[in-house]
Amino acid sequence: MMGDMHRTTSGRAVAGVSLLTVLAATVLVLGAGLAVKLPCATGNWSDGRQYRRLCYSDIVPLYGTEHLTGGRLPYLDPCPADAGTCDEYPVLTMYFMRAAAWTTGRYGGFFAANIVGLSVCGLLIAGLLWSVVGARALYFAAAPTLVIYGFMNWDLLAVALATAGTVAFLRKRDGWSGVLLGLGAAAKFYPGLLVVPFALQRLHEARLAPKGSDERRDALRRAGWLAGGGAGAWLAVNVPFALGSPHTWSTFFRFNADRPVDWDSLWFTACQRLHHDLACSWQAHTVNAASALLFVALAAFVYLVKKRRDPSFARWTFCFPLVALFLLSNKVYSPQYGLWLLPLFALALPSPWVFGAFSLADAAVFVTRFTFFGQLSAANGDPAFAGYHGAPLGAFELATVIRAAVLLVAVGMWAWDRPRPERAVRLERAGPAVTAAVAT
Repeated sequence: MMGDMHRTTSGRAVAGVSLLTVLAATVLVLGAGLAVKLPCATGNWSDGRQYRRLCYSDIVPLYGTEHLTGGRLPYLDPCPADAGTCDEYPVLTMYFMRAAAWTTGRYGGFFAANIVGLSVCGLLIAGLLWSVVGARALYFAAAPTLVIYGFMNWDLLAVALATAGTVAFLRKRDGWSGVLLGLGAAAKFYPGLLVVPFALQRLHEARLAPKGSDERRDALRRAGWLAGGGAGAWLAVNVPFALGSPHTWSTFFRFNADRPVDWDSLWFTACQRLHHDLACSWQAHTVNAASALLFVALAAFVYLVKKRRDPSFARWTFCFPLVALFLLSNKVYSPQYGLWLLPLFALALPSPWVFGAFSLADAAVFVTRFTFFGQLSAANGDPAFAGYHGAPLGAFELATVIRAAVLLVAVGMWAWDRPRPERAVRLERAGPAVTAAVAT
């Protein structure tokens, strides 16, 4: 079995960590996550339970606000005129939600259908990770972040596609990798980012190969298949809707362009501290431009530092700092986005100390965020929160800053670290390409 060949980062055998163990851990953690969210599943939040009991989940209210009852098809059928914004998610995510809604006509049934679908995604992620990094799959399967956020939103769908695309890349199935990442980008933006470090890896391999050699041509061909597969898959999902209902299809892009800074972002903390106002007055389009420039500048700087310190580093591992810096520089850092990082910790930065620090900081953000929302509701006169006292705004902002600091430390560790032989993960059954690729 492939699991018999894995080694820990300190070189000790972990033959006892089987696929069954990893999947069992995933089931237990997802079960704990369900227990956390279950009190909110009925949709009756009149007693303020979503913040009092920390069971808030987007899955419940969005059944109504996305108008998923009846036979309405997202993007193709318009939202009711008085409904405000709906169809605010990418195409694959909207139809994942739509498929769940077709199975039921109630909030509870919609919640249950999504739990089943997202649990399948979670088990798939855990199994895929185990197939290439063995015991390090527990970075995902046993993560506190998975307990808290696994059923917060639909991000596990995108994480599953991104992880499948990553494993396909490591096994040199570049065309399939591109297709899976393109599908992931049709569910959530971030899997599309992974095309960049993966293509850089293939271009690096081409540069190292002799000019005119078959190896060079093969590496360049793989880079082309990767990029082409990603673009083709994304277009295949989106073009029919863009042509059939262009205004409705573009709702997602307009919504995100006009969206103000999110509570969990560093932009919100900076704006609130400067202006002492919860309603940040910074123009969304100005922040969009500034965050994009900051992201590109930071990513380029970190990449160049790593390249100078270790010219032969595995370019594909740049996926971890790229996604982390995207989260830190973006105006939106929704709570469940921490799920994006869990497989990348396992694959590209296997440091239990940094992972543990991130897990604690992410949990602190969760508790302070939602108890602060309860306190804010009480201050605004909501009778459901009469007498409620949650975390003050300062505690919530401190938690977001600490989490950001942990991620910056993680990015710095990735940039400064050099590969060591004892860190290699043995994957003879998967082939030498994978063995070399995951020796971080």
